[in-house]
Amino acid sequence: MKITIDRLGHHGDGIAIGDTGPIYAPGTLPGEVVEGHLVKDTLTNIKIITPSADRVKPPCPHARSCGGCLMQHVSDRSVATWKEGIVRGALAGQGLDASFRPMSTSPIRSRRRATLSGRKTKGGALMGFHARASDTVVEVPNCQLLHPDLIAAFPALEALVRMGGSRTVEVQLTITRSLAGADVAVTGGKVLDAALQMEMARLCENHKIARLTWNGETVAMRAAPVQRFGRALVAPPPGAFLQATAEGEAALLQAVALAIGPARKVVDLFAGVGTFSLPLAENAEVHAVEGEAPMIAALDKGARNTEGLKRLKAEARDLFRRPLEPDELKGVDAVIIDPPRAGAEAQIAVLAKARVPVIAYVSCNPATFARDAKVLVGAGYRLDWVQVVDQFRWSAHVELAARLSL
Repeated sequence: MKITIDRLGHHGDGIAIGDTGPIYAPGTLPGEVVEGHLVKDTLTNIKIITPSADRVKPPCPHARSCGGCLMQHVSDRSVATWKEGIVRGALAGQGLDASFRPMSTSPIRSRRRATLSGRKTKGGALMGFHARASDTVVEVPNCQLLHPDLIAAFPALEALVRMGGSRTVEVQLTITRSLAGADVAVTGGKVLDAALQMEMARLCENHKIARLTWNGETVAMRAAPVQRFGRALVAPPPGAFLQATAEGEAALLQAVALAIGPARKVVDLFAGVGTFSLPLAENAEVHAVEGEAPMIAALDKGARNTEGLKRLKAEARDLFRRPLEPDELKGVDAVIIDPPRAGAEAQIAVLAKARVPVIAYVSCNPATFARDAKVLVGAGYRLDWVQVVDQFRWSAHVELAARLSL
């Protein structure tokens, strides 16, 4: 079957319009003529007949086999246009429009946090990412996505799989780059006895692993796995949310600082471990609110151990069930909100009534951002600008920062 690709879908697949509906063609680009075998609504065994001018040679040797990256065959310029188009489309779907600030894209080999899969084998260990839509684990020793410090920790991760893994069940290894070395959290491994814990502790010392957490229990901590937020140093709890790249975090912080301007009293909702709260507390009073108690405790400890900050109040609170009310937002100059993918309908409904002068909204889901922005615009806010921040390079993931004001 031969088709011409019309557009890219939100998941990065090429889409053609067939006689009975859309046909999905993974790894293809708009304008390309391709042929292959149609299985239900998906083209398989694809051959590119007429390639797009936006098609490039994937920079990673694992691009064809690994499912970690979907868009390495596309030029950076085309990916940027596509991702900004996703945000524009989400806004248009809610009857909204905005000006766009220049997009920020993280460089290659900059991802500082990743989750890999591992399985013990007869001869050792297999570790890497899954092939696309498959349980097959693909080894990625020359990954062009991960920071070199994460790649350097692969021998330690493989040793952990050999020690505590299984030939029948996969383990998941979440590794985060910290100032003290790799912070590793493993799930799915076997129950450890005292001897094996000692062996793993020695491995961590030999490989300079800062902390090892095994099925939720800290097995070894050679040094606190701290992250820097402004002047503050914070040791996040195991597996805590962290922006995917240092460059992406810096771009989001810059956008938030631009959005709130000279605000002197700020509320940071879904504050995490202090990505925005701690740097901004150098110049403003901050009320940081986060639903995960261990994360807000880490933020609070980092603030208390840092000199020169303005007053920072840290509060653990479920903002989905108990959003901040209008009387708690009186006198606030600006609100920062960085909710999970589901957005923050309950808190947005309150913000629409509270009428805080400026809202800096950070989102990892254009659809829920557009939904929430529509509520705020309906309450009298202007959507001043939007900036796409692409720290999930070569993926279909889209993040953004935006400013809304009265």
